[in-house]
Amino acid sequence: MTEKSKTPQIVISDPEAGLPFSKGLLASQVMVTGLSPLRAYEIADAVEDRLVDAECFSVTTEELARVALEVLREIAGERYAKNFLRWREVERLDVPLVILIGGATGVGKSTIATQLAARFGIVRVVATDAIREVMRSMLSEELMPTLHVSSFQADEALREAPTKAADAVILGFREQTAAVSVGVDALIERAAAEGTGIVIEGAHIVPGFFDVETDGERILAVPFVVGVDDEERHRSHFGAREDAVASRPAQRYELGFENIRKLQRWVKSQALSHGVPVIPNYSFDQAIAAVTDLVMERATSRAAELRERGHAPPDLNDRRAEDRAEDKEGKSA
Repeated sequence: MTEKSKTPQIVISDPEAGLPFSKGLLASQVMVTGLSPLRAYEIADAVEDRLVDAECFSVTTEELARVALEVLREIAGERYAKNFLRWREVERLDVPLVILIGGATGVGKSTIATQLAARFGIVRVVATDAIREVMRSMLSEELMPTLHVSSFQADEALREAPTKAADAVILGFREQTAAVSVGVDALIERAAAEGTGIVIEGAHIVPGFFDVETDGERILAVPFVVGVDDEERHRSHFGAREDAVASRPAQRYELGFENIRKLQRWVKSQALSHGVPVIPNYSFDQAIAAVTDLVMERATSRAAELRERGHAPPDLNDRRAEDRAEDKEGKSA
């Protein structure tokens, strides 16, 4: 038995007395900074070592966060420490995180959504295709034909031929998106009412079609669009899709690739006109890092607004300053 295994159990003294310290739980909290799972666990391991060396076997959650912040600064660097501070602000906001991921078929939305949910501790991940499937069961093809085709085949379901000035694919997709957005808005409203975070991803997350303003005070909404500008890189994603999901043959997407690219250009133009960020997905790790930074920036901005109104507690840096001031007063006394 090693010396480390003989050490007493570290206990978190609040909010529930006797709750044991968990490296796995701390590592999951550290992952929101953008660190990989392995690096996050290394940080958690170093935090435990530091507490043991200091013979600190009972700590508050706030004290644990301060030690984690110090270790992050020393081992990972200021960028990750800053993100950790920002995430603490998200937690103190006490509002659900609602992440909305748009983009054309095959740009990597689902993969990014899954990873973000794991990093931010969100258990609900909903694809807009699932919403469309539910709506299809309630609305017949005769009643709503565009719901019964893929996004890039929506031109085939138009009741009337478009005018020369209108593009059939865009027109059909707009009709499909308008219908699916009813379900998207319902999910956002439910997240606000229940106070539960959610990731909603899919081709139908189009800026201008969903509503985050109505429940803006009750949620922290982070919408963005994923894009792949390079055609060959985008095309290669469908081969990987076929390998992963047998029901998604690459040939089908290859035949509709021109329409998929057309929809991507239109969705990106919608994002730009509505001030929604477009995240390029050339490197998965870089895309995740960019989205993590986006979430943290939104959280920091929201926390700053609340502090100005006097509705938010000070962050860790503010509390450290308060502690130093109290120590100084105690010594002078």
